[in-house]
Amino acid sequence: MTDAIGLNTLEQALRALSSRVSSLREARSAYPADPRSTLDAALAELDTARELLESALRELRKAPKRSGERESGSQRELKLLRQVFRTFPVPVVVLDSSGVVRRISAETSRMLGSPAGYLIGRSFPLLVDVSRRAAFRSHLTAVQQGGQSTTFQTRLAHQGRAHTVQLAITRLTMPGEPQEMIAIVVLPLEAQVAGDPPGPVDRSDASLVMAAARRQELLARMTRLLLDEESLRQPVTVTRAARLLAAETADWVIADVVRDGVPRRAVVLGPSDKPVTELVRLVEGMTPLTAPAVAHVLTGGSGVVHEMLEDDSLIGEVPGGPPLLRVMGAASLLVVPIQGEAGALGALTLVRLRDREPFSLADLGLMEEIGAHLGLALRARRSFQTRSQAADALRASVVPRSLPDIPGVEAAAIYHAGSSQVGAEFYDVFPVRDGWGFALGGAAGKGEEAASVTAMVRNGLRVLSVWESDPVEAMRRLNHALVAQNSGMFVMAVAGFVRARRIVLAGAGHHPAALLQADGGVRFTAGGGVPLGIAPEAEILNEEITLTSGQTLVFYSDGLVASQNDQGEAYGETRLADVLARCAGQAPATVVKAVEEDRHAFSGGRVWDEIVILALRVV
Repeated sequence: MTDAIGLNTLEQALRALSSRVSSLREARSAYPADPRSTLDAALAELDTARELLESALRELRKAPKRSGERESGSQRELKLLRQVFRTFPVPVVVLDSSGVVRRISAETSRMLGSPAGYLIGRSFPLLVDVSRRAAFRSHLTAVQQGGQSTTFQTRLAHQGRAHTVQLAITRLTMPGEPQEMIAIVVLPLEAQVAGDPPGPVDRSDASLVMAAARRQELLARMTRLLLDEESLRQPVTVTRAARLLAAETADWVIADVVRDGVPRRAVVLGPSDKPVTELVRLVEGMTPLTAPAVAHVLTGGSGVVHEMLEDDSLIGEVPGGPPLLRVMGAASLLVVPIQGEAGALGALTLVRLRDREPFSLADLGLMEEIGAHLGLALRARRSFQTRSQAADALRASVVPRSLPDIPGVEAAAIYHAGSSQVGAEFYDVFPVRDGWGFALGGAAGKGEEAASVTAMVRNGLRVLSVWESDPVEAMRRLNHALVAQNSGMFVMAVAGFVRARRIVLAGAGHHPAALLQADGGVRFTAGGGVPLGIAPEAEILNEEITLTSGQTLVFYSDGLVASQNDQGEAYGETRLADVLARCAGQAPATVVKAVEEDRHAFSGGRVWDEIVILALRVV
């Protein structure tokens, strides 16, 4: 069909072509095992479609130009040809000389899954399979320069759809266009649809609401993850966030974090269903600033989205090789900052492959919000770490790392922190003149101030024991110092100096010690006295005990006897005595462990206030 034809004949030929194309589709569905004959016929119909387009263009060129009429014959013919183009049963695309889509038929829109308004103005080569994109551009140039039509087989991918197609490429002149154009007739040979039904993407109100709901759900899940205590305590914040994004919204996730002013690669996650281990290792070793998109986001502070990639080098190149995005098979890219107070703390890079719907502006908004949340989480974690380190330092100042070896005495202790990060209880064992000293107690309060007062008491006893041979006198001096500080804090404490089997105790409002006899009997010391820091001349209880073989002296904090079960009952000293009675003749380490295990079972493992247990036995 090389001669020009009338419009009526063209309409008839178009209807006949539509009928034959429908028959071929039915044949392909009915006889999938014999695609060869259907393919040959489809290729012949492709040539027919191309000739019809050429004839229609010739008719359009022949139409005389008229002016002054409300609607000239050429205008009516132009309207008809536009209608023919829109209803053409074979996918047709018209490109300008640079390969940008200028016209697209309804059938092409249906096949690719996007409305014409979305695809017009896009570069058509971006839809072509990455491995054949360079060859397609060469064919396109050859048609432009030589005028000879050609065919080209490749894959087109968009919106989660992948089509193996035969492209018929021809040069044409469009009326009113200063440059020659390129017409491409698309014959699908095989289609793979990932989840979505064929046809344009559903952009109804209901679909948009559902998409927004999914984004909101992802944001909520990310927030819960970042607020989890483990994310604050352990250096896993960025890794856990990247894993969630990789599972929910991207094929590749790359996280870069600024440390000591230098961007460093923190996490690289690739598709779990593809053999990309070597590529992941390669990306992990790359410097973030060699990726132009990442460098732009880190310095500019705002995110970028590339719905369709025109530049494969946006996140760098394989050393000595092709662009990284090309190796990945990427089709869409999104990079957002991890926001800090004075600039970016890092960047999140998300990549989607060609078999997924591309990132949109709505995705960019969501990821920028996630980047802001992640930045807040990192700052909170750093603050938490700083406070944690301070708490550890304070705790080290009130709790010894280990107990010293005391000649003639066995000692064991257990310490459990309570609900407060910084504890106010202490225990200690230290040398004194001609023997050893020990102390146990705590300030009435919590937090850093209580811990600092506790540390002063503990260290003050150590210093005073160098000069004082009597723990009662050492406690009196400490009391004067606390009253002079006027901190409003008071400390309940007990201290003792051990010389051979003789122990001199000084009590300042602390619980009485439990004395476990060799036969299993348990009695409690006097206890009592006035807490330190209340009054200058407060009473300090003085008591002396001589331990015999097999006896164990057990000291404990209020957190032990005040522990409660589900019914609100306190552990108490009676239950403590029962447990100790079962430990007669046991080593101090066994005794403190038995008490702690019984308390744990009683309270269901809950710890509100600090628990200290110290046991001494003369051997």
